[in-house]
Amino acid sequence: MLVDNRKKMMPIKTLAMCCLLLAAQAVYGANAPQAAKTTHQPDVPQSGAAEEEADQPEMETLPKLDPQQQIGKIDAVIAVVNDDVITRHELEERVREVVRQLRKQDTPLPAADVLERQILERMITDMLQEQYARETGVRVDDTQLNLAITRIAQQNNFPSLAEFRTRLEADGVNYKKFREEIRSEIIATRLREREVESKLAISEGEIDNYLANKARIGSAGEEFHLAHIMVVVPEQASAEKIQAARERAEQALGKLKEGADFAQVAAGVSDAKDALKGGDLGWRPGDSIPPLFMNELQNMKTGQISAVLRSASGFHIFKLVEKRNANAPVVITQTHARHILIKTSEIVPEAEAKKRIMEIKQNIEAGADFAEQAKRYSQDGSAQQGGDLDWISPGQTVPEFEETMNKLQPGQIATVQSQFGWHLIQVLERRNADVSEKQKRQRARMAIGTFKSDELFQDWLRQLRDRAFVEYHLEENK
Repeated sequence: MLVDNRKKMMPIKTLAMCCLLLAAQAVYGANAPQAAKTTHQPDVPQSGAAEEEADQPEMETLPKLDPQQQIGKIDAVIAVVNDDVITRHELEERVREVVRQLRKQDTPLPAADVLERQILERMITDMLQEQYARETGVRVDDTQLNLAITRIAQQNNFPSLAEFRTRLEADGVNYKKFREEIRSEIIATRLREREVESKLAISEGEIDNYLANKARIGSAGEEFHLAHIMVVVPEQASAEKIQAARERAEQALGKLKEGADFAQVAAGVSDAKDALKGGDLGWRPGDSIPPLFMNELQNMKTGQISAVLRSASGFHIFKLVEKRNANAPVVITQTHARHILIKTSEIVPEAEAKKRIMEIKQNIEAGADFAEQAKRYSQDGSAQQGGDLDWISPGQTVPEFEETMNKLQPGQIATVQSQFGWHLIQVLERRNADVSEKQKRQRARMAIGTFKSDELFQDWLRQLRDRAFVEYHLEENK
């Protein structure tokens, strides 16, 4: 329970009508006296510009815009995704956001049409996941969303949510839209957990074989900083589609060999989720890299780019950014703790859950036995063990829980709120432990799980796409 795993769209007619009204306001409002210039009408002269034209008759007169044409351009539907649509305005807005992000990262921009197509495909995939989440009841309420955004602010060293919001808005980020994007990310993560990760099974034999293979190819203790390009092959793809995907990958590799920037090519070609971040995967332990790719990486030097590699999900190209040795004893501080959880829900609001946990805390401080209170009131799976969580390693619990637990001395208790509800934590004892061998097996388990999860998630997304009705109108609405 504690493990930290990592829009309803309007009907088409309603959406189109809203866009028409907004567009008409932008067009006719631009010609009103002292009207502010709108972002959708950069070529419409304002009242000051009209006066300048009167003083300078030799200047070429700008063509008068047809409001109906402008409305059509602004609210043009460029993709129909089941019962929802993506409009030209929405795509252009997303393109601007991505361009701003790529420039901030000093990543060269792909060709405009390539980037536009890439972003449209990502928007379609995101919309399909949002539709599926609505259909299956996956939702994130405002309390959970606020907690997630607070964590993001803290991770970026902002002492308060207000300062974080101020910084975002100073950078040109619409805060309300930012919140909805984070909500969508959380929903996507929950979908992946439910549809894929909860169904993973990894045996001890798989771990043994994985570690033996790693030792055989000499990758133990090594960590790799990788960048990645992936061209997905659709499920049950025809030979023609497989060849087309291979050719896309080979063309990308050709550009890289000619000296093109890897991040630029990834942003324009890759189907992976990290494509718009330049394909950067960050540091990965050798144990977390599938043998199919590890065999190639072992023979590469820093800065080199791999050949096109084939997996069940498609074609891959890797760049070895850096490599380091991380083979050393791992000594960590573990905490033996127990807790009582009161979950929040539509039936038990946040205030009620907090009230209950504070009453339990007062009982314990007055002499009640923690284990008995846990068995009686806790809504966590550890309740029958008196709330005992055994020895906990860093990173094993959600951040709020871990942060509060780490501040406690043995015997002390404290309350904290997390995405699951309100917790009462008691620390029993601490120890330093060499977990080299245990971590090695855990990393192997995570590596196998990550590889299986990625493959299964790509399969699930392909199936979601195959069942969907998607109709493109991009070229006709340029």
